[in-house]
Amino acid sequence: MELVLWGFLFGAILQFARLNCFDTIAGMAVLKDFSIAKTISFTIGLGILLFQAEMQLGWVDYHIKSFLLTGVIVGGLIFGVGMALLGYCPGTVAISLGQGRLDALVGVIGGLCGSLVFAALYPVLAPMLGPDLGKISLRHLVHNPELYGMVSTALALLFMGIALALQRLQRQGWRWLYAAVGLALLNALLTASWATGRPMGASSAFPFAAMVLSGMEGAAYWHKIASAGAWELQFLFGALLAGFAFAVSGRRFQISSVPELWARYHGNAPGKRFFWAFVGGFLLLFGARTAGGCTSGHIISGGMQLALSSLAFAGAVFASFLVTGYYFYRVRGRQTLGAVLNIN
Repeated sequence: MELVLWGFLFGAILQFARLNCFDTIAGMAVLKDFSIAKTISFTIGLGILLFQAEMQLGWVDYHIKSFLLTGVIVGGLIFGVGMALLGYCPGTVAISLGQGRLDALVGVIGGLCGSLVFAALYPVLAPMLGPDLGKISLRHLVHNPELYGMVSTALALLFMGIALALQRLQRQGWRWLYAAVGLALLNALLTASWATGRPMGASSAFPFAAMVLSGMEGAAYWHKIASAGAWELQFLFGALLAGFAFAVSGRRFQISSVPELWARYHGNAPGKRFFWAFVGGFLLLFGARTAGGCTSGHIISGGMQLALSSLAFAGAVFASFLVTGYYFYRVRGRQTLGAVLNIN
């Protein structure tokens, strides 16, 4: 029950700033909405400072993803494509499902299938994911504590400065900032030894659920994700409940299929939206499993720890996310509009 409450708080923070919405995430892919970039950047910056303070107090340990070079880079590229097509992340898709989004449901189904395929192929794929560079943080490279304190503080200020610079470039209100502070504090609380002792995460819930539903608990991959998957499934259930509760209380719950931004570029046909939502969900979770994490568990949580694997994953994700956004929405959108005008 405790994990469900933590997940509920996670969902409440994200839906408050509409960071779970397709239009917000896909809006970043076409450079029309910087809320996601601002939130992630400020969350990492503030999180670096909070994590270092907790380390000084002895409240936390490092929880860093292994830097499997091929897995992190290739998985990040696949994840970014999936995120652009689906318009949700593994965590936000649960919140949007709770709000009545049918395309989010299709994305969840696609994610379960992608996770299951990865689990089945894991014995073959595992040797290809290396070389394993280890669980490396900037702290492990800068051995002098005073120097590391100055470098990490400078990086924290840089991340927060980038967020504020983006705000000046595109003013959208300050809800994203409240959400960023909330996410940084939530992760700091979660990682504390007197709380759960582990950071936020979402993507392991998908292979856990898929393998339970398909009876694959004895497979090789099960032993890698069973503990984290059970934890994250409860966490995501709390996020789903938050999406539902706030949508109902705000009289915004509505069963819907096609987001507004999608319709602007690709039309109102539910079948087309569902097809790409499934493909996006499949790629999103296959990429997450290849890289060993997702937006919350890899980019945000790992970024707060200045983990090299997480920073490399973030770079790969946003590169493919923006490229996919340009070609899938802007270019194809113009082609679709041109076809309609020619018909008319």
